[in-house]
Amino acid sequence: MTATGDPALDADALDAAFAETVRRTGASIGALYLLAPDGRLLCLDVLSGVPVEFASPWTRVPLASPAPVADAVREDRLVWVGSQEEMVRCYPRTAVALPYPLALVAAPVTGARPWGSLLLMWPATRPPYMTQRERGNINSSCRRLARLLEEAAERGGTRRARPRAVSAGTGRRAAPEPAVADFVDRLPGGSCALDLEGRITYVSSGACELLGREAGQLLGTLPWQSVRWLDDPACEDSYRAAVISREPVSLSACRPPNHWLDIHLYPDASGISARIVPAGAPGPPAPAPRRTTPTAVPARAGRLYQLTHLAAGLTEVVGVQDVVDLVADQIMPAFGAQGLVLSTAEAGRLRITGHRGYPAETIRRLDGLPLDTTFTPAGQALGSGIPAFFANPEEMRRTYPEAPVVSGKKAWAFLPLIISSRPVGVCILSYDSPHEFPAEERAVLTSLAGLIAQAFDRARLYDIKHDLAHGLQQALLPRGLPALDGLRVAARYLPATRGMEIGGDFYDLIRLGDSADAAAAVIGDVQGHNVAAAALMGQVRTAVHAHATLGTPPDQVLHRTNRLLAELAPDLFTSCLYVHLDFARERVSLASAGHPPPVLRLPDGGSRAVVVPPGPLLGVDPDAVFPLVEIPLTRGMLLALYTDGLVETPGTDLEDAITRLAQHLADADDRDLDGLIDTLLSKAETTAQRIDDIALLVLQCE
Repeated sequence: MTATGDPALDADALDAAFAETVRRTGASIGALYLLAPDGRLLCLDVLSGVPVEFASPWTRVPLASPAPVADAVREDRLVWVGSQEEMVRCYPRTAVALPYPLALVAAPVTGARPWGSLLLMWPATRPPYMTQRERGNINSSCRRLARLLEEAAERGGTRRARPRAVSAGTGRRAAPEPAVADFVDRLPGGSCALDLEGRITYVSSGACELLGREAGQLLGTLPWQSVRWLDDPACEDSYRAAVISREPVSLSACRPPNHWLDIHLYPDASGISARIVPAGAPGPPAPAPRRTTPTAVPARAGRLYQLTHLAAGLTEVVGVQDVVDLVADQIMPAFGAQGLVLSTAEAGRLRITGHRGYPAETIRRLDGLPLDTTFTPAGQALGSGIPAFFANPEEMRRTYPEAPVVSGKKAWAFLPLIISSRPVGVCILSYDSPHEFPAEERAVLTSLAGLIAQAFDRARLYDIKHDLAHGLQQALLPRGLPALDGLRVAARYLPATRGMEIGGDFYDLIRLGDSADAAAAVIGDVQGHNVAAAALMGQVRTAVHAHATLGTPPDQVLHRTNRLLAELAPDLFTSCLYVHLDFARERVSLASAGHPPPVLRLPDGGSRAVVVPPGPLLGVDPDAVFPLVEIPLTRGMLLALYTDGLVETPGTDLEDAITRLAQHLADADDRDLDGLIDTLLSKAETTAQRIDDIALLVLQCE
């Protein structure tokens, strides 16, 4: 019987183990990501060394994304990035959002099952490599974290609604003693201390004079909030650079009307010490690298990094569901939203193409509303092209009294998706409590809407093409295979996971004559992954079928089909394997046009590739000859026909791959042929990104 644990105790134990790991490895920043229940997202759970606000673009990382923490879990390996140059080369999207010199490692937290990923970061001053001892320590720490997570899961603890910042043990600096404060005040210029969240914890009288504020107005505040002329992206970016890189940074800022100050930031694991001197005055020894202050419209640097990071993500989405997932998984948490509706205009109505955070009944009521509806501002925003923001239900009720009642939300942002003055849809972000939309946030959301519009329109076009191609593919493949006495059969087709997900792979099983004494199995692969390849596949399959039903021998079936393709001159080549099963003579005849050999499993369990001398690809040489091979047909034998997508992977020898396929076939359970196909596909690791489609046809004589 499992005892009921205290979730707080579970969280404290996990936080303590995490903090100890960060401290023991000497990392300046640490983060623990846990897999969401659906296994598709990594959610930030614990953070150390930087404010949680800094991590807002990465609080939820899709497992399929090109990021170190995702690769560590997906590939079950330790990911080491030793320099900014390596980051740019291996993870360009992450490098855009973290343009600082640093090194990092992401390690899978795995026990009885995968739990998530541990991220550790160091300043670039550390060696650009990891020792075996370091790797062992990190792997040991990950196993310890996994054990704590498993124990907590048994008691129903550890799951938190939002990320939590913990200290790695250094603590905040205590307020200086009076003598120390007097010493600091006697120094030229001003001094102040900031914690890792950017709040001022100490300020000298000289700093108050230079900043033009009293100590009570500064302590406990963020400098760019209490000193308005520091509200510049470069100031916050300099602080961010110092915290993340743990390297000194300098910047210049202008106190109105024309008093320029030099600010030198010196970070460590507990916070930042700042020296403030008039511009041109002697600075501290070994002055820090300077970051010039550009003229810019005041905005939070974090928002700008979010916009850059999300823009990079939107360039990589493919289909409409990808757009919905990215907006829900990254844009919603970045702006604190709890609800999402993505709609498009179709035939004068608003059709919802994706949503999060709404019950199904609400979506049914909102789907299909006319564009001129007064039920919601969505149609008005789409028609006018002007975003609409409602900070609370009262603002919404003035014009749309029913909307707050239906949705149950308390604040909304209606963002029209416009491309070249053409409306393509509307994105609605909603909040469970009132939410103010300052001018800066409105500007960022409006800019982001343009990026979403481009991605959304591109994704809709892709989905339309994909549906057309998929329909063509399915129409050209056989809807079902004939049932033949004495023969068990199963087949599978898997499209490539890149491109249009359509190719020229095909298979067929043909009954020969009326006596059911013979049958033909054929499998082939047309070059390319587009509509032209699928169309040619249909022609090849039809030609093979026509010649086969006339009782033509396998070598002649390929010869005649080859002549036809040579006359058509399609500029695409085709591989093909034709197998003739003669149940009366108990013989199997095979001929190949450049196709991988079939794999045979005998009744005694032995398995091997059948040696079939291949002729040239169809359509290359109109006079080509295709050698004929015969093997015995025995009861219980099993024959697997496949296309090269099942065995060809970059860096793998083809013969070795076919040998492994034969071994997998020998070990597979043949009581259920569909289950046997599942086994072969899983052993071939075809569940990941496939650069080629796969066709697989399995025959077993009874």
